[in-house]
Amino acid sequence: MHLSDNVPADAPATSPVADWVRRAPKAVLHDHLDGGLRPATIIELARECGYAGLPAEDPDALAVWFRDAADSGSLERYLETFAHTCAVMQTREALFRIAAECAEDLAADGVVYAEVRYAPEQHLEAGLTLDEVVEAVNAGFREGERRTGGRITVGTLLTGMRHTDRSLEIAELTVAHREHGVVGFDIAGGEIGNPPARHLPAFQHLKRNNCHFTIHAGEAVGAESIHEAVQVCGAERIGHGVRITDDIAEDGTLGHLASYVRDNRIALEVCPTSNLQTGAAKDYASHPIDQLRRLGFRVTLNTDNRLVSGTTMSREFQHMVDAFGYGPEVFEEFTIAAVEAAFVPLPERRRIIDEVIRPAYAALAGTR
Repeated sequence: MHLSDNVPADAPATSPVADWVRRAPKAVLHDHLDGGLRPATIIELARECGYAGLPAEDPDALAVWFRDAADSGSLERYLETFAHTCAVMQTREALFRIAAECAEDLAADGVVYAEVRYAPEQHLEAGLTLDEVVEAVNAGFREGERRTGGRITVGTLLTGMRHTDRSLEIAELTVAHREHGVVGFDIAGGEIGNPPARHLPAFQHLKRNNCHFTIHAGEAVGAESIHEAVQVCGAERIGHGVRITDDIAEDGTLGHLASYVRDNRIALEVCPTSNLQTGAAKDYASHPIDQLRRLGFRVTLNTDNRLVSGTTMSREFQHMVDAFGYGPEVFEEFTIAAVEAAFVPLPERRRIIDEVIRPAYAALAGTR
């Protein structure tokens, strides 16, 4: 696979992505727009806007730099890579292009449903308003859907940053644009020192307006972060959430929090490669995703940041094949779980599952 597919030359050794893995329909709930740009697009946009801070001017070399920078084992260091992508995402034209290319790239990888998130407050440096940022991204996603012939449906999650005080403003923005492609809200950024309850007014506003939201929790901070996100803030899904294992005994006995999350079908947006990079897991073989699946949690498989993590949904699938021997039946399970937990109306979820996902996996039955 060429580096233009966002897989750097020094990515961890793994089997080539199997043909059936590429063909399998996929759904992603946790994918950051500013973490999935094409390297060539970053370079072109940097030249257009006069940004001189890129660490490399060759697309392949830039892709490798992002992966190397993210392989530090630190969430804080991982987040530093976004200074370069956000620097070129400050105009309507750039945001439109990046969103359209995102939809194209996901569809080319077999993704049929995606929720892509970004923080509007990070794209105001050239004078755009928050509304203009959202309108540009939404328009780009609609263009990307058109270019792919409707093979993918893309919803937007607007993200508030944990370390700033604009989350209520972004929650209000989410409600204002939910008829135009925005399907929900999220908070992201460094967990340490920035608990989710700090943003409680934003979550209360969303609840009053019957609007969906997910919360990054249980990645850099333990189960207490998940407890706060679920029981204090009311999260419907948990971004990452792998530290729920802190509430699971060695013999598989679930604590009260783990039982609540499992029994109430609160989806975990698990991102294996990203977890390895930030130190939330040691390697694929010991990643808790398999344990969580076997214990009955609603597990979804995700990319997090395709450029920064040097990954795609197909590659995340392949890592799971290599680590746990999963076949199409398990990926059908993950994919249906993701669509069932999606923030779009039930009839749309049922349509995608019944008309797209189940028939395609039926055709893959017995394929390895």
